[in-house]
Amino acid sequence: MARPDSNERADSEFVDKLVSINRVAKVVKGGRRFGFAALVVVGDQKGRVGYGSGKAREVPEAIRKATERAKRNVIRVPLRRGRTLHHDVEGRHGAGKVVLRAADAGTGIIAGGPMRAVFETLGVQDVVAKSIGTSNPHNMIKATFDALLNLMSPRHVAAKRGKKVGEIIGRRDGAEE
Repeated sequence: MARPDSNERADSEFVDKLVSINRVAKVVKGGRRFGFAALVVVGDQKGRVGYGSGKAREVPEAIRKATERAKRNVIRVPLRRGRTLHHDVEGRHGAGKVVLRAADAGTGIIAGGPMRAVFETLGVQDVVAKSIGTSNPHNMIKATFDALLNLMSPRHVAAKRGKKVGEIIGRRDGAEE
């Protein structure tokens, strides 16, 4: 099986993507003791995505822990035609703010580092995203997930309001009866 990216592994139904690894040092009597923190995003490329972080003395163990946590924190995101978002949305976490915009077919993923990993594992193919305020990968991913949780499909809105989907979205082609 060909691997599309060195940081990406196909694992049962989920694809996991390593976003960042941070090395931290604790100074002890004999010198420094190193530890590693990993941030991983997992998704099935069909609308489900999750993230997790793990810490350990060795990199592979930190990645394994992060992947397990990410699989426990999976959320379902409604997608339009399986390739983009239903509407524009903003998300916040800490000093980070992200703006996610739906895009036409063929646009591709226009997003920076950690957000790109989320969209690739989610299965979104057309989106424009902008991170404002922070470049910290943890805060960017948490803000992106905040935005994705605020996303609503027309079917969900129609059910909430007790209407039909056609009444919510109207006519897209502009034809009048």
